[in-house]
Amino acid sequence: MIKYLDLKAVNSPYDEEIRSAVRRVLDSGWYLKGEATRQFEHDYAEYIGTRHCVGCGNGLDALTLIFRAYKEMGVMQDGDEVIVPANTYIASILAVTENRLNPVLVEPSIDTLQIDDTLIEQAITPRTRAVMIVHLYGRCAYTERIGNLCRQYGLKLIEDNAQAHGCVFKDNDSLNGSVCDAVLSHRKTGSLGDAAGHSFYPTKNLGALGDAGAVTTNDEELAAIVRALGNYGSSQKYVFDYLGRNSRMDELQAAILDAKLSYLDADNQRRKEIAAIYYNKVNNPAVVCPQSERDSVYHIFPVLCNRRDQLRQYLLDHGVGTDIHYPVPPHQQQGYKEWNKLSFPITERIHREELSLPCNPIVTKEEASHVADLINAF
Repeated sequence: MIKYLDLKAVNSPYDEEIRSAVRRVLDSGWYLKGEATRQFEHDYAEYIGTRHCVGCGNGLDALTLIFRAYKEMGVMQDGDEVIVPANTYIASILAVTENRLNPVLVEPSIDTLQIDDTLIEQAITPRTRAVMIVHLYGRCAYTERIGNLCRQYGLKLIEDNAQAHGCVFKDNDSLNGSVCDAVLSHRKTGSLGDAAGHSFYPTKNLGALGDAGAVTTNDEELAAIVRALGNYGSSQKYVFDYLGRNSRMDELQAAILDAKLSYLDADNQRRKEIAAIYYNKVNNPAVVCPQSERDSVYHIFPVLCNRRDQLRQYLLDHGVGTDIHYPVPPHQQQGYKEWNKLSFPITERIHREELSLPCNPIVTKEEASHVADLINAF
């Protein structure tokens, strides 16, 4: 059986480092807001390329705290609009609505599965305050057009980097001399906008052994407010400048993440090698691979098939596990029932046809070739 994802096997190569990290925390007797968290925040900020990293409880909290901090700073207020991709995981949108801001859904490109940057400008209104790009599937959603629009209209650019740890923005136009984004080329996602939310859910490319998240930014004020908001609104013990919440990365998760961080690039390279096999070998007119990207880190390798459910069962019958990311788009969820009559045809097609193939550091090249051969015989 080729499992879609075997977390025990994924973490097995780092067993010694993880156990050593856990032992250090246990021996320290300090389990929250300690040296392990400070070390990981320093190392992850350095890795991403930002001045600040603030650990928090999970990826949803990271995004939620960013918007809440901007409201505390007076940058946003109730009823303001945030442009988001219509095909994102629901957490991206929950962070917006939880802050009493209004999400404006924009269709993705069917070629890249990322927000269609040609449709963003027409969605901007006098109430628009931010664009949230979501680096879905480990693919970079940032484009020079998006950067220019945010600068032109004075919008905050927020990244949902839950699925793209280690992904690098590479743009042909910037590499060929564009003034605006030349400085951003070869920068990691999570450092391209004004602030970014990261999830370290166990399935992520950099996964904890539980829930954890972080905010990265170069904005010192934003980082300080995010940190206070995640600590009940307090930056000084028993003094509360904000009505905050409890969202802190614990010492065990921080130590584990720091132990795994040095292996992230090698793990991502392994994912790229598996993805290359799919790109080179899958040859079935019923199955569409997304447009190849220069530096996706392939958190997920999605294909589109208008007989998705039959393909999934066929692969399962032949011993291959798959997943669907995601079966129901946000605007069709009962939680957002006021959107249920909206029509987003490209988003709906993606959610109807998407199937995720096994693509992680544990998958062997032989297994990936076998999956491709099965798909070709479907």
